[in-house]
Amino acid sequence: MPATPKPESDLLLVLYDVARHMRTYSDRVAHKRGMTRAQWVILARLERQSNLSQSELSALIQASPITVARLVDRLEAQGLVERCTDPDDRRIWRLRLTPAAAPVLQEIHEFRACLFGLMTEGLDPAALDAMASGLNRMKDNVSRQRRSAAAAKELVDA
Repeated sequence: MPATPKPESDLLLVLYDVARHMRTYSDRVAHKRGMTRAQWVILARLERQSNLSQSELSALIQASPITVARLVDRLEAQGLVERCTDPDDRRIWRLRLTPAAAPVLQEIHEFRACLFGLMTEGLDPAALDAMASGLNRMKDNVSRQRRSAAAAKELVDA
């Protein structure tokens, strides 16, 4: 029987704690700048991939469609995001950043660089590469399992 890992060395707990600390720190910094971390996430995602529908964005950030709609409402009111009709389906809104989003995105980039530096201080670049590879594999494994479970549920519900 394998030994039970000690709580201080349990990878799942450490991953949870790191993610919680990142969220808490990010929340505080975003709030000081008059925004939420969720709004920052939306802006960063749209910078990477413009023209997403609200539904696609919702799936990417794993938030409910109504939550995304409300966050986009606020970003649109601030002039940072615009909703554009889809040329193929007028029921779909495509999301695009406006030029006014550039300074906010610059703040996000600076914050992310600062946070990355803080988190990785004293770590060897090779160790960082190995961690990134391992974490991406873990993410893929969990995502694959979730997709399989969702597909099986669809078959049962059909």
